[in-house]
Amino acid sequence: MALTLSESAATHISNFLAKRGKGLGVRLAVKTSGCSGMAYKLEFVDVASDTDLAFESFGVKIFTDSKSLAYLDGTELDFTKEGLNEGFKFNNPNVKNECGCGESFNV
Repeated sequence: MALTLSESAATHISNFLAKRGKGLGVRLAVKTSGCSGMAYKLEFVDVASDTDLAFESFGVKIFTDSKSLAYLDGTELDFTKEGLNEGFKFNNPNVKNECGCGESFNV
């Protein structure tokens, strides 16, 4: 069981944490939301919880909880730039369907 970052995502997160001046890494989780049932939640982590599961990719820590890991196992978080648009992309092998707007998914 693991979560990973692409090199591009790790670089982007590392640079942002450096500019921010604090933080241990990022938290990747899922929440019930949207028309397909689940949505990703991404936030910076300043203090790890005792119940957090931690992974490391390209020197950046990724935190999650055991409930979310069941839906996220094998996911790679990527950072992409397409023209003027840039952002994180979740490459989750567990996704069976996504809503038309791309905001939610189900497994």
